[in-house]
Amino acid sequence: MERKGNLMTYRPDIKVFDATIRDGGLVNNFRFSDEFIKALYLTNLRAGVDYMEFGYKSSKDLFKVEDFGDWKFCDEEALRRIVGNNETDMKIAVMADVGRCDLKRDLLPKEESVIDMVRIATYIHTMPAAIEMIEYCHSLGYETTCNIMAVSKANTADIEIGLEMLCNSPVDVIYLVDSYGSLFPEQIQRLTKQYLEFAEERGKKIGIHAHNNQQLAFANTIEACSMGASFLDATIGSMGRGAGNCAMELLLGFLKNPKYNITPVLKFYENHILKLREQGITWGYDIQYLLTGKMNLHPSSAITFTKEKRTDYAEFYHCIFDMEA
Repeated sequence: MERKGNLMTYRPDIKVFDATIRDGGLVNNFRFSDEFIKALYLTNLRAGVDYMEFGYKSSKDLFKVEDFGDWKFCDEEALRRIVGNNETDMKIAVMADVGRCDLKRDLLPKEESVIDMVRIATYIHTMPAAIEMIEYCHSLGYETTCNIMAVSKANTADIEIGLEMLCNSPVDVIYLVDSYGSLFPEQIQRLTKQYLEFAEERGKKIGIHAHNNQQLAFANTIEACSMGASFLDATIGSMGRGAGNCAMELLLGFLKNPKYNITPVLKFYENHILKLREQGITWGYDIQYLLTGKMNLHPSSAITFTKEKRTDYAEFYHCIFDMEA
């Protein structure tokens, strides 16, 4: 499978997907001001972003409303408070985790909602439940993705079974997700080829969602893109859980399509992202996240290390080394 395009051309099939609120919300329990959300919405419009993910459709039976901001739940009223009827070319997305949502109660039919796409997040072993959710969302008229999490922990046979199941479903986009930030470009290349071998003949698109534990989120994103992935996730300032994600400013600076404009993103970074950092909200590459990425581990232990303001990196490394053993 050859690379698609080169550094001087652009592919019209590429879609830039902003996940700043959804992944960034994991840093501050989704407690963003309306001013922040509205400014981000306008920034993405001006930057030419194709999809904007507002957060999760989480079950209020499982998560206390008072513990989170609006974007943990993405009620229709909250969305319309920001976007009105969203009479723009940019599409609105939300994410639903298998086992953590109640879409039959909380998701309106598409004709009654400003949401365009529902992204289903699943592990390989919960794929049957994910496909049931995908089918339900399509029955309501939504575009869908399936984001297969922690793929670095899955074996090849299970991945292939999952891909085959998805290719027989109505899902529109299948996402390669480097949940632990443990993958290298060579592995991303192989996995992207594997995903595409199943998806292309069924008319499915492939997406990439990368984490920055080893400072490879951008490199892995453009590697997947070069092999044929067309949905590219990014967040402004790399904001996201733990080490964060592929930075939107890097991605837009790389893509050659003249529809994309980096300047609004830089202004948003100046006016809003820096303020969050000044308030003490923390995310981004640090050694503890490098170490969990290196060990192919969930970043929860590194997140706790960060909150405790620890700096005993060598001790932490040996502790997680023992966990892996």
